[in-house]
Amino acid sequence: MQSVAVIVQDGAEPFGLGALVEVWGEPCHPGEDLPTFDFRVCTPRPGRVRGRSAFDLHVDLGLDAAADADLVCISPTYDFLEHDPAVMELIRSTHDRGAYLFAHCTASFELAEAGILDGREATTHWRHTAKMAHLYPHVLVRPDVLYVHDGTVLTGAGSAAALDASLHLMRDEFGARAAAGTARRIVIPPHRDGGQAQFVARPIPDCEAETLGPVLAWAVEHLADDLGVEVLARQALMSPRTFARRFRDETGTTPHAWVTRQRVAAAEELLEQTDQPVEWIARRVGFGHAATLRQHFARERGVSPQAYRRQFSCVEDAG
Repeated sequence: MQSVAVIVQDGAEPFGLGALVEVWGEPCHPGEDLPTFDFRVCTPRPGRVRGRSAFDLHVDLGLDAAADADLVCISPTYDFLEHDPAVMELIRSTHDRGAYLFAHCTASFELAEAGILDGREATTHWRHTAKMAHLYPHVLVRPDVLYVHDGTVLTGAGSAAALDASLHLMRDEFGARAAAGTARRIVIPPHRDGGQAQFVARPIPDCEAETLGPVLAWAVEHLADDLGVEVLARQALMSPRTFARRFRDETGTTPHAWVTRQRVAAAEELLEQTDQPVEWIARRVGFGHAATLRQHFARERGVSPQAYRRQFSCVEDAG
């Protein structure tokens, strides 16, 4: 992946666009070793693009700038039920030539209208998932996730989920080190647990602790240790039952699932940056045995540790 094009239209939502620029449009900074891209922002009618946040945009490039891009992103718009025929045509031609398509928040409706999401799992902002399911019954709408990656098509939830989905795609294309470095530059976690269901309006839970941040940071530094609920609860000075309830409220997932993802992420970095055997890595990140690492790694990443290492290893002649 070398070139990225973002399509903006009237009614542009600025944070949704900015999130894409942060990941794909940032130049290389001194001391960084991160991928950079031929980044373009384009629009159906070059010139002034109307916004709804007290300012407009000026875009010089037309849609032809996206005709050969490796990744074409559709930026969300407030007028998401109005569809430009030229954008529909570009979306279909991008899909036909096998390039990546990425839309998040209300922009997912563009892919649905173009027919690209028929028979696929997809998501959009939780406010609009029911509308998408009603308007496009052939789309398998997932209202509970931050993003969905189906082949060469990626859809994300709210505007901030553009960061989650983009980092996922960055990880798939360039490895965990690139995704983590990009996340560090933006000052966000490289992987956000849970789904958008945790952000749907609901009563604030009655929880005894102000934050689990300290115990989560401690757990990341002690992945090789026993990190069962009892151990984590003791570290947080809570009963196991209270801790498990609080954990789901704050992270949207269970302690076991969260710890497993952290261990897989740590294994990714060791597979990239060392030539240590899988058995050694399994012990280092807390899985204990290579077979356990292989099982969880394949479930989380869809490939074996060895296949991941072959694709992303930074160590010369790593096996």
